[in-house]
Amino acid sequence: MINKVNEVKSFGGRQLRFEHQSKVLNCAMQFSVFLPPQAEHQAVPALYWLSGLTCTDENFSSKAGAQRVAAELGIALIIPDTSPRGDEVPDDPDGAYDFGKGAGFYVNATQAPWQQHYQMYDYIVDELPALLEQHLPLTSQRSISGHSMGGHGALVIALRNPERYQSVSAFAPISHPSQCPWGKKALRGYLGEDAQSWAEYDAVQLLQQYKHCPPLLVDQGSADNFLAEQLLPETLAQALQLLPKDAVAELRYQAGYDHSYYFIASFIADHLRFHGQYLNR
Repeated sequence: MINKVNEVKSFGGRQLRFEHQSKVLNCAMQFSVFLPPQAEHQAVPALYWLSGLTCTDENFSSKAGAQRVAAELGIALIIPDTSPRGDEVPDDPDGAYDFGKGAGFYVNATQAPWQQHYQMYDYIVDELPALLEQHLPLTSQRSISGHSMGGHGALVIALRNPERYQSVSAFAPISHPSQCPWGKKALRGYLGEDAQSWAEYDAVQLLQQYKHCPPLLVDQGSADNFLAEQLLPETLAQALQLLPKDAVAELRYQAGYDHSYYFIASFIADHLRFHGQYLNR
């Protein structure tokens, strides 16, 4: 069951916000949805957007400017929150921004006390699509995208579930989390010290293992202040070279762009049109 909490008109479609009780996360959750005008008459495909550290479901819908092109292409935008929420949900004991609430990292936690609520991987892959495809005019055609922590989540989820996603893209993803400070903190906290379990949530290691992926597009700003320490795009570039020669996979560097939503807004139309090639077949 989903309950609508807000609705506004946007580019002939509807920008909506819902709440529901998540069985997977064991808490109440909110998420945002843009339904293009075509959804008034038929079911439409969906692009799932995974946001980055500290974000909620509202950052992308209010800052990225994605609705105009999504309306043109007839694609719904599904924007979940970045972590479980509520007073009963544990948070980083030191109040840090990069772990706990707002920083679920799209993994299934196995360590106490996180495992009771922090099951974001299953929420994104299974619970939320099943719920929305039951209650909203959506087809089973899905693609996935995201930014930073959400770019990590999008790549990992698409690589592990290529049959469920028509395409994948990312802005400034945390490409190799097992080798960067953000990723090491999150993976160790949620999953413990078992490096094999970390590999299941590391896009570079998954590419090295599987050597295949859905059609893929990644944009990385050259002026991103997290570039060298946290994002490690060079490791992603090396892993993409392992793909077959006919694979659709591109990593683009965008000169002078940083890590902000100004970067996302500048190239979101490219990403939507990229996904539209595969969602509208």
